[in-house]
Amino acid sequence: MIDLRQLELKHVVALDAVASEGTFGRAAERLGYTQSAVSQQIAALERILGDKVFDRPGGPRPVVLTPLGAELLERGRELLARVDAMSLELDLFRTGSVGRLSVGTFQSTSAMLLPKIVGRMRDQFPSIEMHVVESDDEDRLVTALVTGEVEVSFLVGEPPADIDGLHLFDDPYVLVARPGQFDEGPVSVDQFADEPMIGQHPNACQLTGEAGLRSVGLTPTYVYRTNDNSTVAAMVRAGMGVAVMPFLCVEPEDRRVSIHPLEPSIPDRSIWVAWREHRTQSPAAQRFVDLAVDVSRQFAGQLRAIA
Repeated sequence: MIDLRQLELKHVVALDAVASEGTFGRAAERLGYTQSAVSQQIAALERILGDKVFDRPGGPRPVVLTPLGAELLERGRELLARVDAMSLELDLFRTGSVGRLSVGTFQSTSAMLLPKIVGRMRDQFPSIEMHVVESDDEDRLVTALVTGEVEVSFLVGEPPADIDGLHLFDDPYVLVARPGQFDEGPVSVDQFADEPMIGQHPNACQLTGEAGLRSVGLTPTYVYRTNDNSTVAAMVRAGMGVAVMPFLCVEPEDRRVSIHPLEPSIPDRSIWVAWREHRTQSPAAQRFVDLAVDVSRQFAGQLRAIA
């Protein structure tokens, strides 16, 4: 039985060159080798096969493939074509042009940051396949990173051990009210202390905001809770109450609500993009992180505008 485990690509390349050129000398010129080197490759191939791959008539006449050589050449050329295709695919993967990327995100980054990042990635690398895992449960996103379900993820707050990341920006809590309900600019906590409030069901950001309000002397009274940011804004527009939420949770172009800095301010939440520590990122993940940083710089400009 022929054992091809010792077969190397260089043997197949030499076989293809000699078969195409007809002589060992012309094959050597084509490959940039010496004629003796090509002869050695063919001799090694024949030892592996236990039989000849060329009939050598001698003199100036070209060598001719044996039936075994012809069969091997057909399969070998298929192999070389697959290797060439693999080389191209790996080059594209290395540049981030192809591949698969799984991203973790939460509601506000999904709405405000992710579309801009994905849009730019699609423009530059349309063959990247993207998968998104969304959760407002921070532990769920961290677990997804640790298990490899996602390669990169947005997180609130500094990542825990075994997770590395970049701080993108600090996201301030703001007051969301109906237009004209308060004068433009910062609004004192005392000014809306008696207003009914719209909030979310308990989650990390909601609890942080409530703790911040209590730290400045306000204990909010909630008349409606929903974990959907757009529903919070809709209830504010309807006059049901006001809301205190991170700026990233609010559509800044929505003229049907007004956005006000808090006076005094309460602690911001910090937004990070994170990945598993000590793991080499794929080129697509590296590009995603670069774009997240760039898009966040633009968003930081909006934050300065309301400060």
